[in-house]
Amino acid sequence: MLIIETGFVLLSLLIAFVQPTLGSRWFEKVEMRFWQLSRHRVLSIVCVGVVALVMRGALLPIEPIPQPTIPDEFSYLLMSDTFAHGRLTNPTHPMWIHLEAPGVNQQPTYVSKYFPGQGVPLAFGQVVFGHPFWGVWLSVGIMCAVICWMLQGWFAPFWALLGALLALIRLGTFSYWANSYFGGAVPAIGGALVLGALPRIKRWQRIGDSMLLGFGLALLASSRPFEGLIFSLPIVTALLVWIWKSCGSGNRRIAIRVLVPSALVLAAAFATMLYYFWRTTGSPFRTPYQINLDPVPLFPWQSLRSSPDTNMQAAFFGWEIDQHKFARAHFVISSITRVIQFYLFFLGPALTFPFLMLAAGTRRGMLRMRILLIVFSVSAFGLLLPIYYGPSYAAALTCVVYALLLAAMQCVRRWRWRGKSTGLAIVRAVPVICFLMLLVRAIGPLHGLRLPQAAPLTWCSPHLFEQFSRERVQAAIESRTGLQLALVQYPNDRPQPVDWVQNLADIDGQKVIWANDMGVQRNQELIDYFKDRRVWLVEPDEKPVRVTPYAQNLSSAGSDGEP
Repeated sequence: MLIIETGFVLLSLLIAFVQPTLGSRWFEKVEMRFWQLSRHRVLSIVCVGVVALVMRGALLPIEPIPQPTIPDEFSYLLMSDTFAHGRLTNPTHPMWIHLEAPGVNQQPTYVSKYFPGQGVPLAFGQVVFGHPFWGVWLSVGIMCAVICWMLQGWFAPFWALLGALLALIRLGTFSYWANSYFGGAVPAIGGALVLGALPRIKRWQRIGDSMLLGFGLALLASSRPFEGLIFSLPIVTALLVWIWKSCGSGNRRIAIRVLVPSALVLAAAFATMLYYFWRTTGSPFRTPYQINLDPVPLFPWQSLRSSPDTNMQAAFFGWEIDQHKFARAHFVISSITRVIQFYLFFLGPALTFPFLMLAAGTRRGMLRMRILLIVFSVSAFGLLLPIYYGPSYAAALTCVVYALLLAAMQCVRRWRWRGKSTGLAIVRAVPVICFLMLLVRAIGPLHGLRLPQAAPLTWCSPHLFEQFSRERVQAAIESRTGLQLALVQYPNDRPQPVDWVQNLADIDGQKVIWANDMGVQRNQELIDYFKDRRVWLVEPDEKPVRVTPYAQNLSSAGSDGEP
């Protein structure tokens, strides 16, 4: 896919230099219709959101409802199921020692380790539409619409609509944000609300915009708190400086109209989060994430804390400890890797050339984008600091990336080479390439085109991991008559985190309960507790996955064979 996209880019550059007027009449007609739609700002926002929802729905035959595959997704789905049951957390299970899983706290309560922002839309989709995926679907549509709204605050309506549609194609269709349960739509919405409210507050000082600013900050705090804080600092600082200057000139009402609504929204949001922390950890000032992080700290310069309490926790944290050691010893290599990951996901070949041309922009244009460049630089530095990184960590920067892209495209559009409108041809080629790549990604698998692998993640990476086979095993065991218990056995030297033992909120009510194999004696106490369940031994590291009746349970297994 990267080779094909690069080929399209090189071909478009060749045409731009040799025959820049190719297709000009058709482009002019399309741009005129596009401009007419963009004049209706609210309609443009609604259209972007609806198109995003319709397009993802239309792709379901090609990209069906995703199956959870990694611990992060199962953890968020536990949160979703907990909320859908009308609870904030769950009581610790009597057999919790057998049910430990990465990303999940068993004590003091049974709960996901993550902040609740991502779990709310998943729970909404589960309750209203019957499946958490529809919460992902809605959040991605809202993300695209809010990006359009944000860009309207910084650019002319035509450019705002163009940027939102580019974001729709690149993030709302085949990216893992639209096809997994741990994507970045929620923090991307928060970042767009915060950055979109800034210019509107400066122009009109409307209470509604101030409340949207507070709501955006709350979304960041409840989904990606560290990255959200780094992202928000330059924006809040710029806003406070502007308020200070306005108050200095005698207009003190601005401070009240801007700060009070935002503060009230934030106060309500933080009070809710403190209550959530109290219910899940017993302290309003201790988060589930903090409990789950032990013994691995958030930053590489921090030392490892106490050893894991149980053997299973040692297995969970083994991979994270290795990541901590690598980040401490190879900070430069880790940083370069993150830059490459960021580039492949947010830009890729199609958006590279105009983005690089931003440096050649006019001084006036650069000054206009100064706050965006500061936000991008500060956030980019912040993303290099923690031990872990993924594109969803940088989700708040999504709106900044597309704002800078539009600024670059505006600069390139005016560029002429030997009296020819080469820059205009380059800018016109960008959405065409993105649309063509969308078609290639959609129809490519039907013709045997090899898709990009899950890592490194690009805008069109299929979300397929080794864990996908768990769903087939789950379905096979569920097809058996009666209640089932699956004991998962891993080799002692397994390099990856243990991730097959995943359960939902109502453990005892599940048809299939997943538990860790802890040896004959420890297993027996679990089997005695679930005495009405048929027991299976699952060995996921075998090729293919091996599922057999548990040896200690053969006497009561009857004549049933493997599922």
